[in-house]
Amino acid sequence: MITVYFDGLCHPKNPCGVAAFGYLVLRNGQVVHKGFRAVGEGKGMTNNVAEYEGLMAAAQWIADEGIEEKIVIKGDSQLVIKQMKGEWKVKSATSKKYVPKIERLLEGKDVSFVWVPREENEEADRLSRLAYERYKSQKQVR
Repeated sequence: MITVYFDGLCHPKNPCGVAAFGYLVLRNGQVVHKGFRAVGEGKGMTNNVAEYEGLMAAAQWIADEGIEEKIVIKGDSQLVIKQMKGEWKVKSATSKKYVPKIERLLEGKDVSFVWVPREENEEADRLSRLAYERYKSQKQVR
C-alpha cells in the first residue's frame, strides 16, 4: 500500500507570501520518495495554492512511477481533502485549476483521501518549511 502525506504553506503572509509545499510517499510504512519546492511569491500565492501544488506534485510522481497498488492520500487541509473526495463543491478559481488536473493524474487508480490533524502530518509540514527556508536563503544570496 502507498500512503502519501502532503502539506503547504504561504508565509509570512497569506495571501501573497511565499507558497511552498512538501510531500512524502511511503510504501508499507517505509519512505520511498520525498519532494518539496517553493511555488512562488507574491500575487496569486496562497495556502490553498501551496496545498494543491503539493498534492499535484505527489500525484505526478505516482503517475510517472506507474503505481498500481492501493493509494491513501493524507493531508491536513480540509478544503483540499473534501474537494478531492467530492464532498465540497469546487468553486474557487484555484480549486477549478487544480482538481481536474489531479483527478486526471490519478484516474483509474485505487485512491482514497483522508483528512488528518496537523500533528499527524509533521513530516510533510517540515518539508514545506524546508522549501520555504531554501527559497528565502537563495533569494538572499542573489
